Amino acid sequence: MRTADIAKRYLDYFAKHDHLIVPSASLISPNPTTLFTIAGMVPFIPYLMGEQTPPKRRMASNQKCVRTLDIDEVGKTTRHGTFFQMLGNFSFGDYFKEEAIHYAWELLTTSQDEGGYGFDPEKLWMTTFTDDDEARSMWINEGVDPEHIQKMGMEDNFWTTGGPGPGGPCSEIYVDRGPAFGKEGGPIADENRYIEIWDLVFENYEVDNVKSKTDLHIVGELENKNIDTGAGLERLAYLLQGKNNIYETDEIFPVIEAAEQLSGLKYGENEDADVRFRVVADHVRSALMIMSDGVRPSNVGRGYVLRRLLRRTVRSMRMLGVTDPVLPTLFPTSKAAMEASYPELNDTFHEVSESAYGEEDAFRRTLETGTTILDVAVNKAKSDSAEPVVAGEDAFKLHDTYGFPIELTLEMAAEQGVKVDEAKFRELMAEQKSRARADALKKRHNVDLSVYDDFKKTLVSPIDFLGYTDMSARAKVIGIMQEGKGSVPAVTGPANVEVILDRTPFYAEAGGQLADQGEILSDDGAVLEVDDVQKPIKDLIVHQCRLTEGTLVVGAEVNANIDLARRGAIARSHTATHMVHKALREELGPQATQRGSEDAPNRLRFDFQWSKAPAKSVISAVEERVNDKLRDNLAVTTKEMKFDDAIALGAMHLFGEKYGDIVRVVSIGEDGWSRELCGGTHVDHVGKIGMVNILSEASIGSGVRRVDAVVGQGAYDFNAREHALVSQLSDKLNARPDELAERVNALLAKLKESDRRLASMYESQLAASVPALVADTKNSAAPVKVAVKNVGHFGAVDALRKTVLDVRAQLGEDAPVVVALAGVNEDDKPMVAVATNEAARKAGIKAGDLVRGAAKVLGGGGGGKPDFAQGGGVDASKIDEALEALKHEAQKA
Repeated sequence: MRTADIAKRYLDYFAKHDHLIVPSASLISPNPTTLFTIAGMVPFIPYLMGEQTPPKRRMASNQKCVRTLDIDEVGKTTRHGTFFQMLGNFSFGDYFKEEAIHYAWELLTTSQDEGGYGFDPEKLWMTTFTDDDEARSMWINEGVDPEHIQKMGMEDNFWTTGGPGPGGPCSEIYVDRGPAFGKEGGPIADENRYIEIWDLVFENYEVDNVKSKTDLHIVGELENKNIDTGAGLERLAYLLQGKNNIYETDEIFPVIEAAEQLSGLKYGENEDADVRFRVVADHVRSALMIMSDGVRPSNVGRGYVLRRLLRRTVRSMRMLGVTDPVLPTLFPTSKAAMEASYPELNDTFHEVSESAYGEEDAFRRTLETGTTILDVAVNKAKSDSAEPVVAGEDAFKLHDTYGFPIELTLEMAAEQGVKVDEAKFRELMAEQKSRARADALKKRHNVDLSVYDDFKKTLVSPIDFLGYTDMSARAKVIGIMQEGKGSVPAVTGPANVEVILDRTPFYAEAGGQLADQGEILSDDGAVLEVDDVQKPIKDLIVHQCRLTEGTLVVGAEVNANIDLARRGAIARSHTATHMVHKALREELGPQATQRGSEDAPNRLRFDFQWSKAPAKSVISAVEERVNDKLRDNLAVTTKEMKFDDAIALGAMHLFGEKYGDIVRVVSIGEDGWSRELCGGTHVDHVGKIGMVNILSEASIGSGVRRVDAVVGQGAYDFNAREHALVSQLSDKLNARPDELAERVNALLAKLKESDRRLASMYESQLAASVPALVADTKNSAAPVKVAVKNVGHFGAVDALRKTVLDVRAQLGEDAPVVVALAGVNEDDKPMVAVATNEAARKAGIKAGDLVRGAAKVLGGGGGGKPDFAQGGGVDASKIDEALEALKHEAQKA
């Protein structure tokens, strides 16, 4: 039974029992504290917590999930994977324990011919919470052997969200795989033989003060009891497909087979290789699914996790002996295996695959660069000690600057008989993390977030945001925070403080829109300059201020006044951002989705998902489209409505954002030319923006592009500067503005011709030196004939390479020959190129080794093959010294 069929049976069963079947939510978690959706119940938390009203009281889903805490451990065992799927049925105040148990038992034990899974009832075991005799009795009523029901404590069989909210006992279902997999005695005795496949959670308590799984306070019974269940699809699949583990199932094993073909190795013959095969299979599938939900490789957050998955795949294939690109084979294989479950993979596969292949190409270049740098570090280590050790600082630089994995550094150093100071590397990594944590703390102004949480609990009513309609307001100070002290009752200026008001017109930075600035004036004479406004936790608006005069006390009545010019400029930029987003989608298609933005006074920045640089004509068309709409002076309207109604209207929204039942929709144009969910501030007609000029479009990471533009006064200032620059060029080149392009092209052509003539002169000089060099070398009586010469400026690198190979050919194969030419390239950097003939290589002389030694003298590095290699450095004054060292090394053979 295919994995897709197993999932379909589950959903069909619960649809027959009046459950609303909902599609999987995005892998991008709506919870800002987690990167990915880590469990099947995550999308249903607002319903379980009573924060939102579910569309139906019975629901079921097959939820995509990703867990990344132990990526480094993936593949070492066969039980866990990064990406997995969780089948679940949920009840929100509808059915409870008895029905949940019955549904699970019926679906598991009904024959496959009748739509069930056909598990042998005698092989099913259950665990229940210690005190849950009710669940135990219900299982027995279904026909479960009482000997197959075991009791477990809170550590295993009591569930909470990890914080205040619903909780309750759970009952887990296990399958006995037989004596070949372990000892008898049920799940308590051996959880390798007895595999958990389904967990039924009975949420009937309200809990708080949750300190651990076993240390919590049960407040009382919930008025509406919930059911939350989760069945691991991959585990069901390998049991129903007669396999031994998840890696052998139909959605994963095809990637292992493809890796076998690429590597020429066989899965199951070597444990070290098997771990790498499993890493590849897991990571390719996980990366495919994450990217299909909109994530692209980067150095932060989800993008960094994705980058690790892709790079670990490439590295694992390298360890299996494959150095050619692998993702163009592995990604389509994984897509073919998964598309039965997720046909929508085909919709984005072109963009996803192009981004993945680009990441692989970049990492392969990283490997090449890192290899050169590692060679320098290894040579340094060999020259410094009889027991060479690569410095931890060098290993850290490789990792931090070049993205070179420490595992690869260890492996490649070992191949050259060198160890790595791994302890120092780990120490430097820990210091870097400490600095990052300190930086994060500084950004929070050294106030622990628990201070804000504690303050928010004291609020009698929510803070009232007035900024959509009011630019100033009367308000009361309800809280003052000071760095290092937390909440204080009063503060005297001058001082930096954080102020919380009961109502405010100040917009807190959110959704890419920068915060308002302005002033707060108390009736008692305190004067505060508001520099920033943030929401450190949900719904708590905090004004970051400089108290310049007087004393501010909690309870003071104040006037809060925003900077109107700044607000207006930001509003123009924010509306313009919506327009740029819409115009980009019109030109590129719906895949050009937003990945970030910044709306600042008179300028905007917009990041969007796209795998390659759009044509310049596309960006010009976007700018023209936006400005056409500005001239139409479209109306901008806002309206609050239900989330589902907004989506039905076509409102764009961001993956990863958490939206409530009621959302704010910003529409541009009476026909809704642009419509987005947005909480920011905007102009009421787009004509007030004035003008938008796109300054640049560039890549900021794999699969993500950035548009920078100026807006309103910023656009007018930009055009004025451009006009002044054109006037200056016209004067200098004695040409009219419309003649400038032609005049500049003519000058560039002349410069190119001059460069060509100079390069030709260098090449002629280089060629002229060959006969004498060949003659002198042939006359040498040394057992190894070494031709070395400092050729000075040589022009193009290809000219140096060609000359070295020409000299080698003229010297023949009668004796070992080494040719080494060095000089200065077009950028005035020293370079050395070395070639060896076959006789020299048989004598153990390798061009790569000689280049590395010479390049080290030049203050750089290099490498290549035994027959030809090249390298460079920074100190041209040491070219003669480098050639002499190379000649000495060659003649030692």
